Amino acid sequence: MYDLVLKNCNVINENVESQADIAIKNQRIEKIAASIDSESSEELDLSGKLVIPGLIDDQVHFREPGLTHKGEIATESKAALAGGVTSYFEMPNVNPNTSTIENLEKKFEMASTKSVGNYSFYLGATNDNIEEIKKHDPKTSCGLKVFMGASTGDLLVDKYESLEKIFEHCPTNIVTHCEDPKRLVENEKLYKEKYGDKLEAAHHAVIRDEECCYLSSSLAVGLAKRFGSNLHVLHLSTAREMELFTTDPIENKHITAEGCVHHLTFSDKDYEELGNFIVCNPSIKTEEDRLGIIEAVKANKIDIFATDHAPHTFEEKSQKYPNIPAGIPLVQHSLQMLLEFYFDDIFSLEMIVEKSSHNVAKRFNIKDRGFLREGYFADITCVDMDKTYTVNKENILHKCGWSPLENRTMRSSIYATILNGNIAFKDGNFSESLEFGHRLEFDY
Repeated sequence: MYDLVLKNCNVINENVESQADIAIKNQRIEKIAASIDSESSEELDLSGKLVIPGLIDDQVHFREPGLTHKGEIATESKAALAGGVTSYFEMPNVNPNTSTIENLEKKFEMASTKSVGNYSFYLGATNDNIEEIKKHDPKTSCGLKVFMGASTGDLLVDKYESLEKIFEHCPTNIVTHCEDPKRLVENEKLYKEKYGDKLEAAHHAVIRDEECCYLSSSLAVGLAKRFGSNLHVLHLSTAREMELFTTDPIENKHITAEGCVHHLTFSDKDYEELGNFIVCNPSIKTEEDRLGIIEAVKANKIDIFATDHAPHTFEEKSQKYPNIPAGIPLVQHSLQMLLEFYFDDIFSLEMIVEKSSHNVAKRFNIKDRGFLREGYFADITCVDMDKTYTVNKENILHKCGWSPLENRTMRSSIYATILNGNIAFKDGNFSESLEFGHRLEFDY
């Protein structure tokens, strides 16, 4: 007997659209077939629904420990589930930061009793923790985060000799935030002198400008080529940076690129309406940059979609621009944001699935996830493509309670999310017996 059978699924998986039933037993997919009539403890009819692998977000900030007034592992993982995100990789810039193996393991231990999604955490690089980095076992976590030019939590790596050591000796995937610190300081000084108290959100795009990003991302790519490092460049924000990446299949790349939903969706035209609430690092830039990133997605230079989910309180974001923290909460709505590109005939469903699930699993060697395959964990997202959804304060689940998408109507709704074989979320409600997620395993 099966634990759960999903009936009449419209499946998008591994670049194929098919009609199938999916049988689940002991948390895993036992059988995928045109029709499954065997007995099961539970059955869910998904007629007319889109069924895809659960999304894997390789870049989120859930703010725990130490910054829990902004977000918590429990609240943000729950918001992720409601958005169809079943697994996530979380960042090290918390308090205390995760720049030691000891702190990293403490974070894993904490998540085991708090996270309702599957999880992994990055080790954080500093200018002087190379010995910790060398000890980092790639089987145990998703990789190493290097802040090259912007950071919170004392994690900025701005010494060239430190970067050389990291790129030469790191045994795991390196993921980078690329903004040139020297250029950034110069721009900040220039604009403060020019505008003083009149600095506003729109200036963020020109303070953290194209050159600021390109100088740093080209340095990272150059180091990765020199040392043969496995490099994944996060949240690319300019059209110019796209020249640094190839169109090869992801299996053939040791240097890959990420595009975030906000850089795909917003441009500097949106600062007038949304102001501080779309201020993030790297900044949202010109419409030409936005379109350049979209074209890079289609050309396969951008390999992975993510959110860089980074909540701050409404009060923090409501201060005058020079005082506000950078970051946007997006993990609850990322899939719906991506599906807007499908409705506009820009991205195919197959491409969205590939860059939200398959490629993350491939790039980071995640064990038994990211695909709808027999024997794999049953992490599955079900979407109603015919039901609209308007974002408002009543349905936002991020602890911060706001979103730059408020009052926007999406052309799809997340109908259900299945986590490790259990229906965790369905039709706007969480399971009464919601279980904790798993620590992700990596195949090396």
